[in-house]
Amino acid sequence: MPPHPAGNPARQTLSGVLLLITSMWALSGLDASGKYLMGVDVGVSLLVVCLVRYGVHMVLAMAVVIPSRGWQALRCQRPKAQVVRGLSMLAATMLFLKTASYLPLSQATAINFLAPLLVLSVAPWALKEPLFPSRWVAAGFGLLGVLVVVRPDAGLDPVGTLFGLMTACALAVQHISSRRVAVDDSYTTLIWSGAVGTAVTLLMLPFHWQDLTALPGRLSASGWLVLLGTGFWGCLGHFLLIQAYRRASASLLAPFVYFQIVSAAILGWLIWGQFPDLVSWLGIAIICGSGITIGFIEWRRNGAAQTLAAEAS
Repeated sequence: MPPHPAGNPARQTLSGVLLLITSMWALSGLDASGKYLMGVDVGVSLLVVCLVRYGVHMVLAMAVVIPSRGWQALRCQRPKAQVVRGLSMLAATMLFLKTASYLPLSQATAINFLAPLLVLSVAPWALKEPLFPSRWVAAGFGLLGVLVVVRPDAGLDPVGTLFGLMTACALAVQHISSRRVAVDDSYTTLIWSGAVGTAVTLLMLPFHWQDLTALPGRLSASGWLVLLGTGFWGCLGHFLLIQAYRRASASLLAPFVYFQIVSAAILGWLIWGQFPDLVSWLGIAIICGSGITIGFIEWRRNGAAQTLAAEAS
């Protein structure tokens, strides 16, 4: 991440938390926009939504970054890793939008939070990190929470549930690849994320050209605004994430990431009248609790390791 801005540490931390929560609302806005556009009443295809989402993201990111950092901001040390991250991010977007077309927004978002627990459980092999049983326990509890959310009597579409689990796996790959591109500037990664998604969807466009030509007769002025908003909310969400992590540590911000479930639940209720029942909230609480707990354990473990390293030096 870029260096932390100078200023009062307490104020910087508070601003980091507020920026993170705002970014969760922006990303939920992206998810809600995609769900609305792909609904029966509008009927925009998945590929067109992703094309606009990533195309607008790339244009906005370059408009913000290039004037201040120059064209060298496009250079990266690990282009292959950037491409892998971009592809996994695109896959996660497409899979999640399919999930949201079948499931309420809050439950679809809750399943996503299985991803960081999956990363911790496979870290010994994927990231060459030490094996800690606590990570597997947390992943097990997270999976239990997901099973509570998607239980048979919840009335959720099994196809949507399957897409949700596939989304979590794609997000896990994205998280792992994000570790590999950490050597690059965060704003460089922001641009590459939009560029890879745009390039892939453009290559797929000839097979779905009719979906694009049908847009003028399908979308109203407000519909066009929502469609363009997918790229705006996506770029804004990731930009605010970068700003948040510049101001506060990842371990401190980790619990607040779960506020996205709250924003997704509120938007799902306001737009579609969908709100999780008490048992589903119990499952969501188990998922959030397992993630927050293992985050605290990892923070304590990293702190102890840094203390030992300092004493040894």
